[in-house]
Amino acid sequence: MEGKRQAKISRLIQKELSEIFRRQTSAMGGVLVSVSAVRVTPDLSIAKAYLSIFPSDKSQEILENIKKQTKTVRYELAHIVKQQLRKCPDLQFYLDDSLDYVENIDRLLGPAKEHSEEKKEIE
Repeated sequence: MEGKRQAKISRLIQKELSEIFRRQTSAMGGVLVSVSAVRVTPDLSIAKAYLSIFPSDKSQEILENIKKQTKTVRYELAHIVKQQLRKCPDLQFYLDDSLDYVENIDRLLGPAKEHSEEKKEIE
């Protein structure tokens, strides 16, 4: 179970990382990186950030680029949160593919939904 302090720090890091990625990707054009969740370890030493990247066909390439720039991102984050945190946690980035998963399920259930709607119209 996540404590109050962990939850507060997770929200702070999520908000600030989102802003950092918004600024960085505005120059790229056509790419959107959002931070869907951040999980912080109980000792506050590691923050795992789950990223949702659009368009999803470029997601792996962009995630690798972000992983290469982890030190730069952590430096920027530390500079922003220096008043709230004594030590900025190490960052680990993961791809959040939950939206792709939901889209896939909708695609698979699409014919079943249409069939049930047609059945309702007949009744």
